[in-house]
Amino acid sequence: MDRLRQDFSLSAVVAGAIAVIVSYAGPLIIVFQAASAAHLSTEVISSWIWAISIGSGITGLVLSWRLRVPVITAWSTPGAALLVGLLPGVTINEAVGAYIVSSLIIAVIGLSGAFDKLIGKLPRSIAAAMLAGILFHFGAELFVSIQLQPTLVMTMFVTYLLFKRLLPRYAIVAVLFAGGTVAGMSGMLHSGDIVVSVAHPVLITPAWSWHAIINIALPLTLVTLTGQYVPGMAVLRSSGYATPARPIVSMTAIASVLLAPFGSHGVNLAAITAAICTSEEAHREKSKRYIAGVASGIFYIVMGIFGATLASVFTALPKELIISLAGLALFGAISTGLTGAMADEKQREAALITFLVTASGMNFLGMASVFWGLIFGLAAHFSLTLLSGRRPLLAR
Repeated sequence: MDRLRQDFSLSAVVAGAIAVIVSYAGPLIIVFQAASAAHLSTEVISSWIWAISIGSGITGLVLSWRLRVPVITAWSTPGAALLVGLLPGVTINEAVGAYIVSSLIIAVIGLSGAFDKLIGKLPRSIAAAMLAGILFHFGAELFVSIQLQPTLVMTMFVTYLLFKRLLPRYAIVAVLFAGGTVAGMSGMLHSGDIVVSVAHPVLITPAWSWHAIINIALPLTLVTLTGQYVPGMAVLRSSGYATPARPIVSMTAIASVLLAPFGSHGVNLAAITAAICTSEEAHREKSKRYIAGVASGIFYIVMGIFGATLASVFTALPKELIISLAGLALFGAISTGLTGAMADEKQREAALITFLVTASGMNFLGMASVFWGLIFGLAAHFSLTLLSGRRPLLAR
Protein backbone atom coordinates (compact mmCIF):
# COMPACT_ATOMS: atom_id res chain seq x y z
CA MET A 1 0.00 0.00 0.00
CA ASP A 2 2.94 2.31 0.63
CA ARG A 3 4.02 1.85 -2.99
CA LEU A 4 0.49 2.67 -4.12
CA ARG A 5 0.45 5.92 -2.13
CA GLN A 6 3.88 6.94 -3.40
CA ASP A 7 3.02 6.30 -7.05
CA PHE A 8 -0.49 7.77 -6.88
CA SER A 9 -1.23 10.66 -9.24
CA LEU A 10 -4.41 12.46 -10.26
CA SER A 11 -3.47 12.33 -13.95
CA ALA A 12 -3.23 8.51 -13.85
CA VAL A 13 -6.58 8.19 -12.07
CA VAL A 14 -8.21 10.49 -14.63
CA ALA A 15 -6.67 8.46 -17.46
CA GLY A 16 -8.22 5.33 -15.93
CA ALA A 17 -11.57 7.07 -15.61
CA ILE A 18 -11.48 8.25 -19.23
CA ALA A 19 -10.62 4.73 -20.41
CA VAL A 20 -13.73 3.43 -18.63
CA ILE A 21 -15.91 6.25 -19.96
CA VAL A 22 -14.78 5.56 -23.54
CA SER A 23 -15.45 1.84 -23.08
CA TYR A 24 -19.01 2.42 -21.94
CA ALA A 25 -19.75 5.26 -24.33
CA GLY A 26 -18.86 3.28 -27.46
CA PRO A 27 -18.37 -0.51 -27.28
CA LEU A 28 -21.24 -0.99 -24.81
CA ILE A 29 -23.67 0.24 -27.46
CA ILE A 30 -22.73 -2.81 -29.58
CA VAL A 31 -23.59 -5.08 -26.65
CA PHE A 32 -27.02 -3.44 -26.47
CA GLN A 33 -27.43 -3.96 -30.23
CA ALA A 34 -26.59 -7.67 -29.91
CA ALA A 35 -28.94 -8.05 -26.95
CA SER A 36 -31.73 -6.25 -28.78
CA ALA A 37 -31.29 -8.41 -31.90
CA ALA A 38 -31.60 -11.54 -29.74
CA HIS A 39 -34.64 -10.12 -27.85
CA LEU A 40 -33.01 -10.71 -24.47
CA SER A 41 -34.84 -9.67 -21.31
CA THR A 42 -33.85 -6.61 -19.31
CA GLU A 43 -32.65 -8.87 -16.48
CA VAL A 44 -30.31 -10.82 -18.79
CA ILE A 45 -28.96 -7.61 -20.37
CA SER A 46 -28.28 -6.14 -16.92
CA SER A 47 -26.52 -9.38 -15.91
CA TRP A 48 -24.45 -9.28 -19.13
CA ILE A 49 -23.28 -5.73 -18.38
CA TRP A 50 -22.57 -6.68 -14.76
CA ALA A 51 -20.47 -9.69 -15.81
CA ILE A 52 -18.29 -7.90 -18.39
CA SER A 53 -17.84 -4.90 -16.07
CA ILE A 54 -16.87 -6.92 -12.99
CA GLY A 55 -14.62 -9.16 -15.10
CA SER A 56 -12.87 -6.18 -16.68
CA GLY A 57 -12.48 -4.50 -13.30
CA ILE A 58 -11.05 -7.42 -11.35
CA THR A 59 -8.65 -8.64 -14.07
CA GLY A 60 -7.41 -5.13 -14.90
CA LEU A 61 -6.90 -4.23 -11.25
CA VAL A 62 -5.09 -7.46 -10.32
CA LEU A 63 -2.90 -7.60 -13.44
CA SER A 64 -1.92 -3.91 -13.21
CA TRP A 65 -1.00 -4.25 -9.54
CA ARG A 66 0.94 -7.53 -9.90
CA LEU A 67 2.77 -6.65 -13.13
CA ARG A 68 3.20 -2.92 -12.36
CA VAL A 69 2.02 -2.21 -15.90
CA PRO A 70 -1.14 -0.34 -17.00
CA VAL A 71 -3.06 -3.45 -18.10
CA ILE A 72 -6.50 -2.32 -19.24
CA THR A 73 -8.99 -5.11 -19.82
CA ALA A 74 -12.45 -4.88 -21.34
CA TRP A 75 -15.01 -6.91 -23.21
CA SER A 76 -14.46 -8.00 -26.80
CA THR A 77 -15.80 -5.25 -29.06
CA PRO A 78 -15.39 -7.21 -32.34
CA GLY A 79 -16.87 -10.19 -30.50
CA ALA A 80 -19.96 -8.18 -29.58
CA ALA A 81 -20.24 -6.96 -33.19
CA LEU A 82 -20.05 -10.57 -34.34
CA LEU A 83 -22.90 -11.51 -32.00
CA VAL A 84 -25.26 -8.90 -33.47
CA GLY A 85 -25.86 -11.18 -36.44
CA LEU A 86 -25.36 -14.56 -34.74
CA LEU A 87 -27.29 -14.41 -31.44
CA PRO A 88 -30.77 -14.44 -33.02
CA GLY A 89 -29.99 -17.90 -34.47
CA VAL A 90 -29.35 -19.63 -31.11
CA THR A 91 -30.77 -19.69 -27.62
CA ILE A 92 -29.04 -17.72 -24.86
CA ASN A 93 -28.14 -21.04 -23.21
CA GLU A 94 -26.40 -22.27 -26.37
CA ALA A 95 -24.64 -18.91 -26.68
CA VAL A 96 -23.31 -19.23 -23.12
CA GLY A 97 -22.02 -22.71 -23.94
CA ALA A 98 -20.23 -21.28 -26.97
CA TYR A 99 -18.74 -18.46 -24.82
CA ILE A 100 -17.28 -21.07 -22.44
CA VAL A 101 -15.74 -23.08 -25.31
CA SER A 102 -14.23 -19.93 -26.85
CA SER A 103 -12.73 -18.82 -23.52
CA LEU A 104 -11.28 -22.29 -22.87
CA ILE A 105 -9.55 -22.27 -26.28
CA ILE A 106 -8.03 -18.84 -25.57
CA ALA A 107 -6.96 -20.00 -22.09
CA VAL A 108 -5.10 -22.98 -23.56
CA ILE A 109 -3.36 -20.73 -26.11
CA GLY A 110 -2.40 -18.29 -23.34
CA LEU A 111 -1.12 -20.91 -20.89
CA SER A 112 0.87 -22.71 -23.59
CA GLY A 113 2.93 -19.60 -24.30
CA ALA A 114 2.12 -19.79 -28.03
CA PHE A 115 0.76 -16.25 -28.05
CA ASP A 116 4.00 -14.88 -26.59
CA LYS A 117 5.93 -16.46 -29.46
CA LEU A 118 3.58 -14.88 -31.99
CA ILE A 119 3.88 -11.41 -30.44
CA GLY A 120 7.66 -11.77 -30.14
CA LYS A 121 7.99 -12.26 -33.89
CA LEU A 122 5.77 -9.31 -34.81
CA PRO A 123 7.96 -6.48 -36.24
CA ARG A 124 7.83 -3.35 -34.08
CA SER A 125 7.01 -1.08 -37.01
CA ILE A 126 4.00 -3.25 -37.92
CA ALA A 127 2.79 -3.21 -34.31
CA ALA A 128 3.20 0.57 -34.09
CA ALA A 129 1.42 1.12 -37.43
CA MET A 130 -1.44 -1.11 -36.29
CA LEU A 131 -1.76 0.98 -33.13
CA ALA A 132 -1.84 4.24 -35.13
CA GLY A 133 -4.38 2.78 -37.56
CA ILE A 134 -6.70 1.63 -34.78
CA LEU A 135 -6.63 5.04 -33.11
CA PHE A 136 -6.75 7.19 -36.27
CA HIS A 137 -10.57 7.20 -36.37
CA PHE A 138 -10.77 8.56 -32.82
CA GLY A 139 -8.39 11.41 -33.56
CA ALA A 140 -10.19 12.30 -36.80
CA GLU A 141 -13.65 12.18 -35.18
CA LEU A 142 -12.59 14.96 -32.84
CA PHE A 143 -12.46 17.43 -35.74
CA VAL A 144 -15.57 16.03 -37.42
CA SER A 145 -17.44 16.82 -34.19
CA ILE A 146 -16.64 20.53 -34.59
CA GLN A 147 -19.34 20.87 -37.23
CA LEU A 148 -21.92 19.48 -34.79
CA GLN A 149 -20.92 21.18 -31.53
CA PRO A 150 -18.36 23.89 -32.42
CA THR A 151 -18.40 25.72 -29.07
CA LEU A 152 -18.05 22.57 -26.99
CA VAL A 153 -15.34 20.92 -29.11
CA MET A 154 -13.31 24.09 -29.75
CA THR A 155 -13.36 24.94 -26.03
CA MET A 156 -12.00 21.47 -25.24
CA PHE A 157 -9.37 21.71 -27.99
CA VAL A 158 -8.13 25.16 -26.95
CA THR A 159 -8.04 24.02 -23.30
CA TYR A 160 -5.93 21.03 -24.33
CA LEU A 161 -3.40 23.20 -26.19
CA LEU A 162 -3.21 25.72 -23.35
CA PHE A 163 -2.64 23.15 -20.60
CA LYS A 164 -0.34 21.08 -22.81
CA ARG A 165 1.90 24.14 -22.92
CA LEU A 166 1.61 25.16 -19.25
CA LEU A 167 0.63 22.05 -17.24
CA PRO A 168 0.85 19.05 -19.60
CA ARG A 169 0.27 16.49 -16.85
CA TYR A 170 -3.20 17.87 -16.18
CA ALA A 171 -4.23 18.66 -19.76
CA ILE A 172 -6.86 15.90 -20.00
CA VAL A 173 -8.22 16.72 -16.53
CA ALA A 174 -8.70 20.31 -17.66
CA VAL A 175 -10.33 19.20 -20.92
CA LEU A 176 -12.81 17.02 -19.02
CA PHE A 177 -13.68 19.90 -16.68
CA ALA A 178 -14.00 22.41 -19.54
CA GLY A 179 -16.18 20.09 -21.60
CA GLY A 180 -18.45 19.31 -18.67
CA THR A 181 -18.79 23.00 -17.82
CA VAL A 182 -19.73 24.01 -21.37
CA ALA A 183 -22.16 21.09 -21.70
CA GLY A 184 -23.80 22.00 -18.39
CA MET A 185 -24.09 25.71 -19.17
CA SER A 186 -25.54 25.08 -22.63
CA GLY A 187 -28.13 22.60 -21.41
CA MET A 188 -26.63 19.54 -23.11
CA LEU A 189 -26.50 17.50 -19.88
CA HIS A 190 -29.78 15.66 -19.29
CA SER A 191 -29.30 14.83 -15.61
CA GLY A 192 -33.02 14.22 -15.15
CA ASP A 193 -32.74 11.02 -17.21
CA ILE A 194 -30.32 9.40 -14.74
CA VAL A 195 -31.76 6.64 -12.53
CA VAL A 196 -29.88 4.77 -9.78
CA SER A 197 -30.32 1.00 -9.65
CA VAL A 198 -28.12 -1.94 -8.63
CA ALA A 199 -27.55 -4.80 -11.11
CA HIS A 200 -28.57 -8.35 -10.21
CA PRO A 201 -26.61 -11.16 -11.92
CA VAL A 202 -28.67 -13.92 -13.53
CA LEU A 203 -27.26 -17.46 -13.73
CA ILE A 204 -27.77 -18.95 -17.20
CA THR A 205 -27.33 -22.71 -17.62
CA PRO A 206 -25.09 -23.44 -20.62
CA ALA A 207 -26.35 -25.70 -23.40
CA TRP A 208 -23.97 -27.47 -25.76
CA SER A 209 -24.64 -27.23 -29.48
CA TRP A 210 -22.26 -27.98 -32.34
CA HIS A 211 -24.05 -25.32 -34.36
CA ALA A 212 -23.30 -22.68 -31.71
CA ILE A 213 -19.73 -23.90 -31.20
CA ILE A 214 -18.89 -23.77 -34.91
CA ASN A 215 -20.76 -20.56 -35.70
CA ILE A 216 -20.11 -18.59 -32.49
CA ALA A 217 -17.24 -20.09 -30.44
CA LEU A 218 -14.68 -20.44 -33.24
CA PRO A 219 -15.28 -17.02 -34.92
CA LEU A 220 -15.42 -15.38 -31.47
CA THR A 221 -12.05 -16.91 -30.59
CA LEU A 222 -10.47 -15.72 -33.83
CA VAL A 223 -11.76 -12.14 -33.71
CA THR A 224 -10.87 -11.81 -30.01
CA LEU A 225 -7.30 -12.99 -30.54
CA THR A 226 -6.70 -10.91 -33.68
CA GLY A 227 -8.92 -7.93 -32.88
CA GLN A 228 -8.18 -7.52 -29.15
CA TYR A 229 -5.11 -9.37 -27.88
CA VAL A 230 -2.80 -8.69 -30.84
CA PRO A 231 -3.43 -4.91 -30.99
CA GLY A 232 -3.62 -4.79 -27.17
CA MET A 233 -0.13 -6.26 -26.86
CA ALA A 234 1.00 -3.96 -29.68
CA VAL A 235 -0.11 -0.98 -27.56
CA LEU A 236 1.95 -2.22 -24.61
CA ARG A 237 4.99 -2.95 -26.81
CA SER A 238 4.78 0.44 -28.54
CA SER A 239 4.71 2.13 -25.13
CA GLY A 240 7.88 0.33 -24.04
CA TYR A 241 6.41 -2.43 -21.87
CA ALA A 242 7.95 -5.88 -22.41
CA THR A 243 5.33 -7.65 -20.30
CA PRO A 244 4.72 -11.25 -21.44
CA ALA A 245 1.29 -12.00 -22.84
CA ARG A 246 0.90 -15.32 -21.01
CA PRO A 247 -0.40 -14.04 -17.63
CA ILE A 248 -2.67 -11.48 -19.30
CA VAL A 249 -4.23 -13.86 -21.84
CA SER A 250 -4.60 -16.76 -19.42
CA MET A 251 -6.10 -14.73 -16.54
CA THR A 252 -8.63 -12.88 -18.70
CA ALA A 253 -9.62 -16.13 -20.45
CA ILE A 254 -10.15 -17.95 -17.13
CA ALA A 255 -12.20 -15.02 -15.86
CA SER A 256 -14.26 -15.23 -19.06
CA VAL A 257 -15.00 -18.93 -18.41
CA LEU A 258 -16.22 -18.14 -14.89
CA LEU A 259 -18.37 -15.19 -15.97
CA ALA A 260 -19.88 -16.73 -19.12
CA PRO A 261 -22.82 -18.28 -17.18
CA PHE A 262 -23.86 -14.74 -16.24
CA GLY A 263 -23.97 -13.62 -19.89
CA SER A 264 -20.40 -12.39 -20.49
CA HIS A 265 -19.21 -13.09 -24.03
CA GLY A 266 -15.59 -12.56 -23.01
CA VAL A 267 -13.13 -10.36 -21.12
CA ASN A 268 -9.83 -9.59 -22.79
CA LEU A 269 -6.96 -7.15 -23.16
CA ALA A 270 -8.13 -3.75 -24.38
CA ALA A 271 -6.46 -1.87 -27.21
CA ILE A 272 -8.01 1.57 -27.76
CA THR A 273 -8.66 2.38 -24.11
CA ALA A 274 -5.29 0.89 -23.14
CA ALA A 275 -3.56 3.52 -25.25
CA ILE A 276 -5.07 6.23 -23.04
CA CYS A 277 -3.41 4.76 -19.94
CA THR A 278 -0.02 3.86 -21.45
CA SER A 279 0.77 7.32 -22.81
CA GLU A 280 2.55 10.22 -21.11
CA GLU A 281 -0.81 11.85 -20.43
CA ALA A 282 -1.31 9.25 -17.68
CA HIS A 283 2.10 9.94 -16.10
CA ARG A 284 5.50 11.14 -17.26
CA GLU A 285 7.19 8.18 -15.59
CA LYS A 286 6.42 4.92 -17.37
CA SER A 287 6.84 2.92 -14.15
CA LYS A 288 3.99 4.78 -12.43
CA ARG A 289 1.34 4.47 -15.14
CA TYR A 290 0.08 1.20 -13.65
CA ILE A 291 -1.96 3.39 -11.29
CA ALA A 292 -4.19 4.15 -14.30
CA GLY A 293 -4.84 0.41 -14.70
CA VAL A 294 -5.64 0.01 -11.00
CA ALA A 295 -7.97 3.03 -11.14
CA SER A 296 -9.79 1.82 -14.24
CA GLY A 297 -10.31 -1.56 -12.57
CA ILE A 298 -11.93 0.10 -9.55
CA PHE A 299 -14.14 2.27 -11.79
CA TYR A 300 -15.22 -0.81 -13.79
CA ILE A 301 -16.23 -2.64 -10.60
CA VAL A 302 -18.26 0.33 -9.34
CA MET A 303 -19.92 0.74 -12.73
CA GLY A 304 -20.67 -2.98 -12.85
CA ILE A 305 -22.41 -2.92 -9.47
CA PHE A 306 -24.61 -0.11 -10.75
CA GLY A 307 -24.85 -1.64 -14.23
CA ALA A 308 -28.54 -0.83 -14.54
CA THR A 309 -27.71 2.85 -14.07
CA LEU A 310 -25.10 2.82 -16.82
CA ALA A 311 -27.24 3.45 -19.87
CA SER A 312 -28.97 6.42 -18.26
CA VAL A 313 -25.66 8.06 -17.28
CA PHE A 314 -24.21 7.96 -20.77
CA THR A 315 -27.48 9.03 -22.31
CA ALA A 316 -27.17 12.21 -20.23
CA LEU A 317 -23.75 13.10 -21.71
CA PRO A 318 -23.51 14.68 -25.18
CA LYS A 319 -21.90 12.28 -27.64
CA GLU A 320 -19.54 14.96 -28.93
CA LEU A 321 -18.06 15.42 -25.45
CA ILE A 322 -17.15 11.72 -25.26
CA ILE A 323 -15.75 11.69 -28.80
CA SER A 324 -13.65 14.80 -28.23
CA LEU A 325 -12.37 13.59 -24.88
CA ALA A 326 -11.30 10.26 -26.37
CA GLY A 327 -9.63 11.92 -29.36
CA LEU A 328 -7.62 14.37 -27.27
CA ALA A 329 -6.65 11.70 -24.73
CA LEU A 330 -5.30 9.54 -27.58
CA PHE A 331 -3.15 12.22 -29.28
CA GLY A 332 -0.03 11.00 -27.49
CA ALA A 333 -0.68 7.36 -28.36
CA ILE A 334 -1.31 8.19 -32.04
CA SER A 335 1.95 10.16 -32.15
CA THR A 336 3.82 7.24 -30.56
CA GLY A 337 2.36 4.83 -33.09
CA LEU A 338 3.20 6.97 -36.12
CA THR A 339 6.73 7.64 -34.84
CA GLY A 340 7.37 3.94 -34.27
CA ALA A 341 5.88 2.99 -37.62
CA MET A 342 8.12 5.33 -39.60
CA ALA A 343 11.29 4.94 -37.51
CA ASP A 344 12.88 2.12 -39.55
CA GLU A 345 13.34 3.13 -43.18
CA LYS A 346 13.51 -0.50 -44.35
CA GLN A 347 10.13 -1.29 -42.80
CA ARG A 348 8.50 2.06 -43.56
CA GLU A 349 6.44 1.00 -46.59
CA ALA A 350 5.15 -2.18 -44.93
CA ALA A 351 4.21 -0.09 -41.88
CA LEU A 352 2.42 2.43 -44.11
CA ILE A 353 0.37 -0.37 -45.70
CA THR A 354 -0.49 -1.70 -42.23
CA PHE A 355 -1.59 1.76 -41.11
CA LEU A 356 -3.73 2.47 -44.20
CA VAL A 357 -5.51 -0.91 -44.17
CA THR A 358 -6.15 -0.77 -40.41
CA ALA A 359 -7.40 2.83 -40.53
CA SER A 360 -9.64 2.11 -43.55
CA GLY A 361 -12.24 0.29 -41.45
CA MET A 362 -12.67 -2.35 -44.17
CA ASN A 363 -14.47 -5.62 -43.42
CA PHE A 364 -13.72 -8.55 -45.71
CA LEU A 365 -14.72 -12.22 -45.31
CA GLY A 366 -16.11 -11.43 -41.87
CA MET A 367 -12.76 -10.12 -40.58
CA ALA A 368 -12.21 -6.53 -39.47
CA SER A 369 -9.59 -4.08 -40.74
CA VAL A 370 -7.29 -4.78 -37.76
CA PHE A 371 -6.89 -8.39 -38.91
CA TRP A 372 -6.35 -7.43 -42.54
CA GLY A 373 -3.95 -4.65 -41.58
CA LEU A 374 -1.79 -7.27 -39.88
CA ILE A 375 -2.03 -9.68 -42.83
CA PHE A 376 -1.27 -7.09 -45.54
CA GLY A 377 1.46 -5.50 -43.43
CA LEU A 378 3.24 -8.80 -42.77
CA ALA A 379 2.93 -9.77 -46.44
CA ALA A 380 4.51 -6.45 -47.45
CA HIS A 381 7.19 -6.83 -44.78
CA PHE A 382 8.06 -10.31 -46.04
CA SER A 383 8.13 -9.22 -49.67
CA LEU A 384 10.02 -5.95 -49.24
CA THR A 385 12.36 -6.83 -46.38
CA LEU A 386 12.96 -10.54 -46.10
CA LEU A 387 13.18 -11.11 -49.84
CA SER A 388 15.11 -7.91 -50.61
CA GLY A 389 18.38 -9.79 -50.94
CA ARG A 390 17.16 -11.90 -53.83
CA ARG A 391 17.63 -10.88 -57.43
CA PRO A 392 14.53 -9.57 -59.25
CA LEU A 393 12.88 -12.15 -61.53
CA LEU A 394 13.52 -10.05 -64.66
CA ALA A 395 17.25 -10.02 -63.94
CA ARG A 396 17.54 -13.82 -63.95
